[in-house]
Amino acid sequence: MPQDSDHGRTVAAHGSRIDAYVDRYAARATEMVASEVRALFAVASRPEVVSLAGGMPYVTALPLDVVGELVADLVARRGPVALQYGSGQGDPHLREQICEVMRLEGIEGNADDVVVTVGSQQALDLITRIFIDPGDVILAEGPSYVGALGTFAAYQAKVVHIAMDDEGIIPESLAQTIYALQTAGSRIKFLYTIPTFQNPAGVTLNTERRAQVLEICQRSGVLIVEDNPYGLLGFDGEPMRALRADNPDGVVYLGSFSKTLAPGFRVGWALAPHAIRDKLVLAMESAVLSHSVFTQLAVGQYLATQPWREQIKTFQELYRERRDTMLSALESLMPPECSWTRPSGGFFVWATLPEGLDSKALLPRAVAERVAFVPGTGFYADGSGARHMRLSYCYPEPERIREGVRRLAGVIEQELQLRDTFGTGTFPGHIGVDTPGPDLA
Repeated sequence: MPQDSDHGRTVAAHGSRIDAYVDRYAARATEMVASEVRALFAVASRPEVVSLAGGMPYVTALPLDVVGELVADLVARRGPVALQYGSGQGDPHLREQICEVMRLEGIEGNADDVVVTVGSQQALDLITRIFIDPGDVILAEGPSYVGALGTFAAYQAKVVHIAMDDEGIIPESLAQTIYALQTAGSRIKFLYTIPTFQNPAGVTLNTERRAQVLEICQRSGVLIVEDNPYGLLGFDGEPMRALRADNPDGVVYLGSFSKTLAPGFRVGWALAPHAIRDKLVLAMESAVLSHSVFTQLAVGQYLATQPWREQIKTFQELYRERRDTMLSALESLMPPECSWTRPSGGFFVWATLPEGLDSKALLPRAVAERVAFVPGTGFYADGSGARHMRLSYCYPEPERIREGVRRLAGVIEQELQLRDTFGTGTFPGHIGVDTPGPDLA
């Protein structure tokens, strides 16, 4: 074996001094690529930088003293159970409580069909693991959640994006894409969608289109995976009726307490048809045996003893104020060539830059001006989306949001001056999916 001349270490003959195992990894590991922009967020986390990047819930709005007492009481009263192994499917009582939560969106689920997971991100991983062989097709909105795209890439799926507008997925685009793929012999395993307050676009699939999407997928034999972490965080009226509510046999529903309680508990779930449920439980057990009984019981005790519906209303009002602040700041400060979505709930605004500007190229300059965002390329499997950026309003205080938009608008103005002076540049496309960190989710 060759020697590392600097340190005398033996390394793999076909490896590298950086990674001696580079030629030994599974083929799917080559798709696991760290985001090029993640290093910038170490800088963006400094207090002088206004971060409009991360989708972090504002957990300070929780009654943290009450949560602390609840956890302490759980250990004192039920410690031997809470600190022990549990069921791979999840705590039975919590699964019943999850059905009560889903009922707010019109879902009449059975606790036996609920699988508790480590956040809905693990549910995504399990669904992909049990359905995807390399080369299988997953349909997803364009843009789509970066964490889902990273999971799909890790299992070597081919992601085909479906066009969206301000009302969500365009049904005609969905039908045409399915027809073309099935005619070509491609195996479509499922449609992945975030129909309500979508991440990253912030848009919501309207009622008429929901029925159309369900009908198209049912007719074509395409399973729907409905990811709905923001569904209860709407700013106007009652929650939207979930897709799952109208097709229990054709939709796997993913939910999470990360946005309506706290992400630190890492409790999510999947509601699935019986046969899929069985596979999910087996996949769950092979991955972790069982996840934390402690956090499941803590969430269950919170739901049983605290006014959780009122807490959701508190979050709604808090995020509504911040959404309004961001939209007002964008309207008054951004150059007229920019545009953006106007979400009616959730965490995100999707902004479009003027022609000739590239959000990934803009990011280092923005961080230098002490403001951060997530470039649009991370939300497309094919690396498109260069003119777009995701702006998050959930975490910063309103005055910080306005200051962040002011700084960002200044950076864009400078880029427009350069464009007008030197002309429109061409920017290399980024192919492949960036693996996100929690700060990008």
